[in-house]
Amino acid sequence: MTKTFTRKKIFFCAVILLVTFIMLIIRLSYLMIVKSDYYYEKAEDLHQRERSIKAKRGIIYDRNGVELAGNKPVCSISVIHSQISDADKVVTALSEVLKLPEENVRNKVAANTIREKIKSNVDKETADVIRKMDLDGVMIDEDYKRYYPYNTLASKVLGFTGADNQGIVGLEVFYENILSGKPGSILTLTDANGIELENEAEGRIEPVPGDDLYTTIDINIQKYAEQAAKKVYISKQAKRVSVILMNPQNGEIYAMVNVPEYNLNEPYKLIGANTTGMTDKEKQDALNQMWRNFCINDTYEPGSTFKVITATAALEEGVVSENDIFNCPGFRVVEDRKIRCARTSGHGTETFRQGIMNSCNPVFIDVGARVGVERMYKNYDKLGLFEKTGIDLPGEANSIMHKKENVGAVELATMSFGQSFQITPMQLLRAASAVINGGKLVTPHFAMFSEEHDSHERTILDFKERSGVIKKDTSEKMKDMLESVVSEGGGMKGQVPGYKIGGKTATSEKLPRGNRKYISSFMGFAPANNPQILGIIMIDEPVGTYYGGTIAAPVMAEIYENILPYLGIEADYSEKKIKETMGRIYIEEGD
Repeated sequence: MTKTFTRKKIFFCAVILLVTFIMLIIRLSYLMIVKSDYYYEKAEDLHQRERSIKAKRGIIYDRNGVELAGNKPVCSISVIHSQISDADKVVTALSEVLKLPEENVRNKVAANTIREKIKSNVDKETADVIRKMDLDGVMIDEDYKRYYPYNTLASKVLGFTGADNQGIVGLEVFYENILSGKPGSILTLTDANGIELENEAEGRIEPVPGDDLYTTIDINIQKYAEQAAKKVYISKQAKRVSVILMNPQNGEIYAMVNVPEYNLNEPYKLIGANTTGMTDKEKQDALNQMWRNFCINDTYEPGSTFKVITATAALEEGVVSENDIFNCPGFRVVEDRKIRCARTSGHGTETFRQGIMNSCNPVFIDVGARVGVERMYKNYDKLGLFEKTGIDLPGEANSIMHKKENVGAVELATMSFGQSFQITPMQLLRAASAVINGGKLVTPHFAMFSEEHDSHERTILDFKERSGVIKKDTSEKMKDMLESVVSEGGGMKGQVPGYKIGGKTATSEKLPRGNRKYISSFMGFAPANNPQILGIIMIDEPVGTYYGGTIAAPVMAEIYENILPYLGIEADYSEKKIKETMGRIYIEEGD
């Protein structure tokens, strides 16, 4: 009995051992055959170290191939803890050469990590000094830093990149996918302690440069506009001055100015601000304001430039003709509200055309009432005023309008001359483009095409258009009447010798009413009969005289005097006619 039990016990043990052995064989086979590639890669990882190589970012050009944003060769300095033989020597050398706090460098040197970055964007000369020191465990890798050759030029359009070379604001971030490229890498062999082996070949995957971006910006037009904006910014002690110049036929933007601009090579340096005592949040808020692009990021009450839209809606709906007669006693009573004209003594009897030339509020109150809320909102919609323009910049704001059902007689009256709602300057310019280009609603844009770095293969960037948003006949009438605003009306200081200019002035009081803070503006286009350029200038909170016709129109005239010949736009008038035109007496009054 005992022998039989013993034999059974031995048999079961043998079976268990056999099963265990078979399972081990299966497991070993699985690891050696099925998972061999996986564990080979793991083993290789233990003896390889990968270093990233940044891709060269695509260059941003103006429309003529002038470089607006490029790359400057720099280096990244890092340390590998396991390779450092003299930590004190490394800490002292790096802190002195790189001008970094010794404690910060020591903490990074002591960190038991595979690789610790000490500093990025180190200029090549400084990196060469460190390279000659031949410090164990200190690695110097090639890198690129974004560089802006014109410093402040179009800063709030171009934007800038961060330490990792990724776009932060402006075109740099909007076209990140085009500009960024693909990083490469360097693979080096190490021993079991992570020390790189000498005389062993490196593996290298080359980075792929980003594609270049060609924009619609014309650097010369941008410079002209910035110079003119800076001059009036200083002379009128304004809060800011903004200018947009675009082709109303296709939406290409030649220039966008927001003075004061900031230095793109020092984007974290606040303009004229004392940062002493500022919290981090306060400083960041101040930086965010400095980077803002008023032309698209902020809304405002447009004032009388919006009368262009009201007049267009009235012609579209057939409720007014150029020679319809109106009367202006200096005010209009709407329900319980007495709304005054800029000329408090009144314009008396005047035609619709004269009402536009005089920028008469009572005329536009009457015209708005004729159009009515329903049809007015229909035309706002056709002209794109309830939607963003689709411009290729981040952070675009949208209009702030009354809900249609909440618009009463007073709201309709004030909206008719550009108050009680808010839009962006870009929305106004887009709508005005449709008014003067025959009824085509374009998408304002900066990008023309991208170009592959090596093959130079180009990709055209298309932007949508909507045709027929207003009738061509309406467009022709509006161009003619807006030309008379500049040739005979309140926009006479927008005249340019030799050219027919169309336009509209505005002086809008900022909220809250009564604070006597204004935005003075002028929107003008040329040539008046076949517009090739449309622009707007806004002077925010000018000191002293603030009428748009007096201080904004002359600035646009100065800009156009420089750039119309540059664009190849021929003069309309003879020398004799120029002298007659410029010999007229200017009428200075509110708008």
